[in-house]
Formats: sequence, C-alpha cells, structure tokens
Amino acid sequence: MNNKVKIILPDGKEKCIEKGTSLRKIAEQISMSLAKNAVAGKVNGKLVDISCAVSEESHIELLTLDSEEGLNVMRHTAAHILAQAVERLYGKGNVQFGIGPVIEHGFYYDMKCQVSINQSDLVKIEKEMQNIIQENIPIRSYELSLEEAQTYFKKKKQSYKVELLESIPANEAITIYEQRDFSDSCRGPHLPSTGYVKAFHLTKLAGAYWRGDSNNEMLQRIYGIAFARKKDLDAHLHFLEEAEKRDHRKLGKQLELFMFSEEAPGMPFYLPNGQIIRQELEQFSREAQLKAGYQEVRTPLLMNQQLWEESGHWDHYHENMYFSEVDHTNFALKPMNCPGHMLMYKQKLRSYRDLPIRLAEFGQVHRHEYSGALNGLLRVRTFCQDDAHIFVREDQIEAEMEKAIHLIDEVYGVFGFSYTVELSTRPENSMGEDAAWQMSEQALANVLERIDLPYQVNEGDGAFYGPKIDFHIKDALGRSHQCATLQLDFQMPEKFDLTYVNADNEKQRPVVIHRAIYGSIDRFFGILIEHFAGAFPLWLAPVQAVILPVSSVHQPYAAQLEDTFKAAGIRIEADCREEKLGLKLREAQMKKIPYIFVIGNEEEEKQTINVRKYGEKQSQSLSIMEVQKILQKEIAEKAIRHV
Repeated sequence: MNNKVKIILPDGKEKCIEKGTSLRKIAEQISMSLAKNAVAGKVNGKLVDISCAVSEESHIELLTLDSEEGLNVMRHTAAHILAQAVERLYGKGNVQFGIGPVIEHGFYYDMKCQVSINQSDLVKIEKEMQNIIQENIPIRSYELSLEEAQTYFKKKKQSYKVELLESIPANEAITIYEQRDFSDSCRGPHLPSTGYVKAFHLTKLAGAYWRGDSNNEMLQRIYGIAFARKKDLDAHLHFLEEAEKRDHRKLGKQLELFMFSEEAPGMPFYLPNGQIIRQELEQFSREAQLKAGYQEVRTPLLMNQQLWEESGHWDHYHENMYFSEVDHTNFALKPMNCPGHMLMYKQKLRSYRDLPIRLAEFGQVHRHEYSGALNGLLRVRTFCQDDAHIFVREDQIEAEMEKAIHLIDEVYGVFGFSYTVELSTRPENSMGEDAAWQMSEQALANVLERIDLPYQVNEGDGAFYGPKIDFHIKDALGRSHQCATLQLDFQMPEKFDLTYVNADNEKQRPVVIHRAIYGSIDRFFGILIEHFAGAFPLWLAPVQAVILPVSSVHQPYAAQLEDTFKAAGIRIEADCREEKLGLKLREAQMKKIPYIFVIGNEEEEKQTINVRKYGEKQSQSLSIMEVQKILQKEIAEKAIRHV
C-alpha cells in the first residue's frame, strides 16, 4: 500500500511526504528556520492551521508573519487573547462574548461585561494579554456537532455564541479553539501558541449594536492593532497620531471651515472660510473644463419619479433617494445629474457633426446614508458633484476617454496627488446586452494600454449601466481615496431614446461617457484638509496673509498695506487688536495662515514688510512690491505646500 502523497510547493517544486504529515513537519523538512517562523498554511488555497495534516496530493503554502495572511492569523489569535484576558480579569460568567474578527491593521472583540470597561482599563487588559503571551499557551482545536456546540455554550452561559450557532446548518461541524482556560467557536486558523503574538496595542473602546442591528442591545467593542515587529507597531501608532492631527473634522472646527447641525443631519454648512476654498476649487475646475471644450449647465434639484424610473435609477437606487409629493405627483431629489443631462441633449435634433457634446455641471445631489455611516465631509447626505456627460459617436469613444484622462491627470497634478487606476467590469445587477458590455470594457482597456497607464481589473464593480475607470489618489499619509471616475454607458441613450443624424441622414444612438474629477467636491475638500493638514496652498487659503502691527501707532500703515494687497487680489486681514504680538503670532500659526507680515517702526520708515512663511522660523524684510509679486506668482502657479 502506497503511504506517500505528492505535494507541490509555491515555486513549483514537488515533494513526496508520508500521508497525514502535518504542515509543521513539512516545514521542518524544508528548513528549521521555516519551521520556527511558520504560523499557518494553505492547502489547495484554503487557509489552515499549521497542525493541519495532508493526506492527498495538494498544493502547499507555508505562511509566516511576513505575509499579510500570516499577519491576519496573528491578529485573529490576538482577538482571542483579548477575550481571554478580559475573562481572567472580570471572571468567568461575568462576560458574554459576541464576535472578534480581524480588521485592517488589527482586530476587535464585542462583549457585554457586568462591570463597565473604561478607556483607562485598557492598560490592565493589555498587561494581562502580555502575561498570556509570555505563558506561551498552546492553541488546539477540535470539532463538535452543532447540537454539542449549543449545549457547550449554554453551559458556559454564552448566549451570543448560542445565537450565532442558530444560523449554522444542522449538518455542519463546529470548530472550537482552546487555549487553556479559554475557548471559543471559530473557523480559524490560529497560531500554534499564544507566544507567537508579537507587537500589539489596544487602541480604543466603542459601542456596537449586537449583530449591527440598532434594535439589539449595545455591546462594548475593544479595538486593537497588531504587527509582526515593534518598529511596525510604532510606525503605525505614529501614523494614527498624525492622522488624528490631520482629522478634517477637528481642523474644520479649528479653522472655521464648516459645521454640521442636528437640523440637517449629514448635510454640511459651509462657513465663510470654507466657502472661499469651495469657490476656488470650483473655479479651478471650471477653467480647466472650459479650456477642454466643456459647456457648463445646471439642472433642477427636484424631478418627477417617472424620470428616475425611465433612467433605471428607480430599480437600482430608489432606497437611497429622498421623495416628496407635489400636485399629486411623486418627485425625487436628484441623487445624480445624468438624467437631467439626457433631457438637455434630447431637447433638439443633433447631427453627427455636433458630437462630441460635453456638458458639465457642479450639481448638488442628495443620497440617503445611514446615520452610522456619516463621517464629516467624507460621507454626507448632500454634496456637490463635478459631473460631466460627454455624448459621442462610437468611433469617438477612445479619443474622448483619453482626453478625459489627461484632464484628470492635469487637475490631480496641481494638488500633488499620485494615483492608481482600476478598470471595473460588469456587476451582477446590471442593464444591457453582453455584446455592448464586452465592447465597452475592451474600449476602456484599449485606452489605458495605448497611453501606457498601469491598471488593475476590478471584476464586477462597474456601474449598473456600464464599465468604468476609477482613479484612487494617495494622500500625504499614503491613504487611498477613490475620486475621479470615467464610466461608459450604452444603456441610458437607449432608455431616453437619444439619437443623432449620421452622414447618411439616418438616426444613430450616441454613447455617453460619465465623468467626474473631484467626484464629490465636499469629500475632496475633506481629503485636502487632511492631505495638507489644514495648511492649504496659497491659492486655496481662505486668508492668504495677515498683518500684525507691533503697536497701535502702526495701525495706519497696516490699513495702507491691507488696502494695497486687497487691490492686488490678495485675501489679507490686519489684526489690530490690543494684544501682545506673541499671542497674535501664535494665533496666526494656529490658523495656518500662509504669510504673516509683522510691521513696526523700521518697516513703516522704510516702507517694507517683515515676512514670515507658515512653518518657517526665519523671516526676511522685503519691499511692498517684492512681497506682492511673490504672492501673486505663487497664487498664479498654484504652488504646493507640503506639511
């Protein structure tokens, strides 16, 4: 009887092993170093424990903490160690456990404790976790039937675990993972022992409804992060600290940019400073679009339900829309601008010579978002979309897509954003014929390949009416944000019966390219606040310079300078309060004003300005004309300031 089986390693090498050999033993046969560092494995693509036995021909991969999958196994075990530590500290039977999954960079565990856990308690929980790690407790697993598992957790008085088991098919075995005095139901895999957990930190407490349902009771959620090395943990903690400093909600309040109110949940109010930046962003985009041959339009906020049924939005999007009744007719606040642009195209006969037609709009749209999903300007219920719809002949598709990509690249370059690109293909819930989708997807791929723009294919993530190219910008902290999009649409021209007359005097269907650059101006604004840490480039800054007179006798000179710079188009203020100069300097720094002009006896006598740039300690004395030219040049060039 042949007791050997073949395994295939990731590099293609084949090896014969005894049937039933564990992945740990296989690692030992390859190298002792691998055996020491392997924490889990994959058998024919399935993630498994390192103790898993191989009994048939299989593709084998051994995972260490240097892989993302291995790291996530460690994070999963860290969640169990967290639960074990809480149970040790607060007593068995005093804590009921919900779920404890892996999340990006870490883990969390939901639980209900008879004694409320506070943020300050995380230190002692973390210390107990360290004790468990130092004990290097072996982690073993075994299977129970569903009925046995239900009985097991009922005895442990773990009602949430029992409830979770109720949704599992009766014939499915339940895996229990045990580490000495703690056990949990879990699909796994887990580390060989608790000692394999390296660098971790508990970060915060939050409330979480059981199973995400607001009708259920609120549990406490403890979050943690975990990494393979302390230096990686320290780097991430620094990142979190920096992200906290850059939080656009905090800076929005500090810099008086925007506010929210319970009278309009999820709908931003722009204060004067924020509105200046909004206007600058719109004007910059407007000028770029006009140069690129776009015509700006505006469509109504409210249109009747029949239009949204005709466009297909009713079937695919109505649960995210707001409705009202006017004159016994149902109306909807627009969630998108496209149907209005279709009506504009249709209002007169079009010739093939008229195409392409590029209609652009800064259109306010409304979309219902759950209150728990709202996040400052990054997730709101009403926002301004820098939308455009380009009506083209089929032979113009690729050329117009290429022009739109160049426009996006030009705009993002001004902000210093690098970006990656995704080609998103047909989703399950879509409209249209296979042939049109295949042709559309190929056209987008052709453009990206012709201009040599690297991209990844994102299967099934296209819009319901067509495939799309999405642009993901990278901010100063390396975070990715999907903003610009180009979407090819054969469906809406069909829905609205759009036509043009071709060279043979026959009616043809145009194709529509949906295009956004900022996407949501509001969201883009929030990203910019965090990208620049609130220290905006001069052309965007609400107040571009502030004049600080040393004493009240210099106020007339301050007023003269203010008038001169305002006449030159500079947004400037004079701070003539009877306060100490040091205080006014600190406040100007807190407001992140790009230029501070200090004037005293010497400056007034020589008609100069002592100029200090934000973030710099050195200052220099320059003539009024020199300073004016410096600022005007920096504004015209839209120079970037990295902070």
